[in-house]
Amino acid sequence: MKAIILNEPGGTDALQYTDLPKPVPQSHEVLVQIKAISINPVDVKTRMGKGIYGRIKADSPLVIGWDIAGVVVEVGDEVETFQKGDAVFGMVNFPGYGGAYAEYVAAPADQLALKPPSISYQEAAASTLAALTAYQAIFEKANVKAGQRVLIHAAAGGVGHFAVQLAKRIGAYVIGTSSASNRDFVLSLGADQHIDYPTTCFEKEVLNVDLVLDTVGGDTIARSLKVIKPGGTLISIPTGIPAELTAQAHKAGVNAFFFLVQSSGYDMRQLAEPLSYHQLKAHVSQSFSFDEMPQAHAQVASGRTVGKVVVEL
Repeated sequence: MKAIILNEPGGTDALQYTDLPKPVPQSHEVLVQIKAISINPVDVKTRMGKGIYGRIKADSPLVIGWDIAGVVVEVGDEVETFQKGDAVFGMVNFPGYGGAYAEYVAAPADQLALKPPSISYQEAAASTLAALTAYQAIFEKANVKAGQRVLIHAAAGGVGHFAVQLAKRIGAYVIGTSSASNRDFVLSLGADQHIDYPTTCFEKEVLNVDLVLDTVGGDTIARSLKVIKPGGTLISIPTGIPAELTAQAHKAGVNAFFFLVQSSGYDMRQLAEPLSYHQLKAHVSQSFSFDEMPQAHAQVASGRTVGKVVVEL
């Protein structure tokens, strides 16, 4: 099968095309013929030797990537939830070895869900790591309720555009930050309020927030603490929270922590339902062929992607 391997960290030229044996699924796995792959910032960071490279670098040949959508072609002996021919999607073995940059992937059955017939493979692949991150942060970590105030940074991005929709769907008041050029897009997702972050200090415009979902990092973390009410939550996705800021948050009665998404077929099924009725939508801004994986990485690395980037096989 065609695959892309990473022999050592580096630029996009470190992504090397090769042929590998087709994986053999274990008893709890299914073999998926891949139709589409989603590319995330963590893919880019891992390719550069950061991200989760340290966790998986011992695997050889190293095939990165985690977000898949495709068709089940083999079923392990213990698998009862899927059968050959099923269209499925999910995030495979994150944060571990996913092996998604290939024509076939052996994936644990309990990390996948049936792809809704009403969405494309490209939309399904896009609705995995980013959508799961938003879902787990909002519902499982922060337990957001109707009427609460949620501030979502980089609301036009991969995680952000799902988070706006999910928070709004349960009746939260949603504030999204982005550049002015993406204002209409963020509001179209359901945001109640938009803040143009390059020209406006969000901490001067927002107060008494129950949850800040930070996908930016840097000084955004410290600035966000100023807008959260006691008992509220700050979740940072891209980086850890420095000890001094954690102590500052604790003193203010704010629960602040770094969060890393986990593979979950159960959570994928919770996302599949609103996706099937288009009550939750993946915005795929660009699609590349498998031979264009370096270009897909370059686009994600630019930090200017609206929604998601996918690669088709």
